[in-house]
Amino acid sequence: MKKFKLLIITIALAVVLAGCSSAEGIYSDKGQVFRKVIPQDMASLDTAMVTDTVSFDIFNQVYEGLYSLNDKDEAIPGVAKELPKESNGGKTLTIKLRKDAKWSNGDKVTAHDFVYSWQRALKPDTAAEYAYIMYDIKNAEEVNLGKKDVDELGVKAVDDYTLKVELTKPIPYINELFAFGIFMPQNEKAVKKYGEQYGTTAEKSVYNGPFKVKNWKVEDKIELEKNKDYWDSKKVHLDRVNYKVLKDQQAGAALYDTSSVDDAIITADQVEKYEGNEGLQKRLLASTFFIKMNQREVPEFKNKDMRLAIAKSINKEAFVNSVKNDGSEAMDGFTSKLTAKTPNGKDFADVIDSPLAFNAQEAQKHYDKAKKELGIKNFTFTMITDDGADKKIAAEFIKAQVEKNLPGATMKIQQVPFKQRVNRELSENYETSLSGWGPDYPDPLTFLSIMTTGNSQNNTGWSSKEYDQLVKDANGKLLKKTEERNAAMIEAENLLLKDAPVAPIYQKGEAHLTNPQVKGLVYHQIGGDTSLKNVKIDKSIDRETGEKK
Repeated sequence: MKKFKLLIITIALAVVLAGCSSAEGIYSDKGQVFRKVIPQDMASLDTAMVTDTVSFDIFNQVYEGLYSLNDKDEAIPGVAKELPKESNGGKTLTIKLRKDAKWSNGDKVTAHDFVYSWQRALKPDTAAEYAYIMYDIKNAEEVNLGKKDVDELGVKAVDDYTLKVELTKPIPYINELFAFGIFMPQNEKAVKKYGEQYGTTAEKSVYNGPFKVKNWKVEDKIELEKNKDYWDSKKVHLDRVNYKVLKDQQAGAALYDTSSVDDAIITADQVEKYEGNEGLQKRLLASTFFIKMNQREVPEFKNKDMRLAIAKSINKEAFVNSVKNDGSEAMDGFTSKLTAKTPNGKDFADVIDSPLAFNAQEAQKHYDKAKKELGIKNFTFTMITDDGADKKIAAEFIKAQVEKNLPGATMKIQQVPFKQRVNRELSENYETSLSGWGPDYPDPLTFLSIMTTGNSQNNTGWSSKEYDQLVKDANGKLLKKTEERNAAMIEAENLLLKDAPVAPIYQKGEAHLTNPQVKGLVYHQIGGDTSLKNVKIDKSIDRETGEKK
């Protein structure tokens, strides 16, 4: 069986490498090039239209907002020359822009590009899923709901290089939020030129970041090249960045072994093989994965005990040890570690006392109670998950746990492409889904807000007025009362976990094989995954040993 599997991988690798003999091919290491395997494609190059981490990661390379994030996830000037000047108790921000920022079509990047981008994202007919994240701007919610005109949005171009932003209240993390994808500028000329096709191909967008997209072949590859029009291009070392979309992570490791790529994520069963390898790196990401239970599609999930039964029936420690083995950690809460700290410096996730720890006996009691209340003897439901061998293994483990610890329960698995899974969640066309969420800004609300009533990401049918009010208070009247605000957010998360509309499983880890020659690579816990602006390939270092040749 192992020989057969190796043969399949070898054949797959041969197919993947076919046609790459060109000196400038996607696997060529000629010049300064960073080559990376990614597990899925990006969704779009339109900053208003995506919610996935791969797209946001690409945005970090090809676009630049008012601010970028440094290696500590702190805001540093991007198109803005400096941090905002605050007035009106922190509710009015005046931001000066640099005058040397350009788009790849030669246009200057001006304050008008930010006004246009933000107004467009909030227009109801744009249907931006992330519009809600902009609601702290004055009149943003009313504009998004069609109650006010876009011209009433609290953002104005005072002149070409001065942006004035009016907020509904002072936001402590606003500068980091401005670094997020949906706040990046858009070139009005390009958007109007390409219309509905804007952002669908490399040619149908323009770029203002360190790189620009040279080629995008859907579900195959994304090729970037250095953007010579970028204002800080002298600090950009890489000539090219090549992403290979590859759902088979076994083949990704094989590409790394043949020096065809510089970075590849590996699976649990591969980690042991590479222990001691200079390129093996493990990292914990601030991303929580959980089972969404859709009460609108499955009436049984309206029963709280049924939800608790599912949530407590899965041995999460066994899951991360046997299925993941990549630095992932078992998760009983909702807000991930590494997202935010409490006023006394503790990780917010560590102060949550979740009732959803694995407990087979308690799960059985909840299940028996639910069946009695519902008048049923058995329960069958389907869980959708992304395609890919590792996703199948994860789903099968969850299935085995549920069916073992809840006798009479049957969980069916349906694997679908990533984009289809996301779209089915958004349209509530699913029963359960193995889903995930990562932080967009360094605050617990980046998790808690998505479960409020009416939020596009809360597609479970669950709603709580008490929860909504706690989140509203934390994002409103308590903003300057740090202790009370923290207490409100803890209470909100505890309420959420007690009701269990979702079943937390794990916090995502990643085991990477990364070429030791790669220097200056910055990983982020919020927004896009990486920044490649300062990456350099040091070819004086031996790839195998990590030492100077």
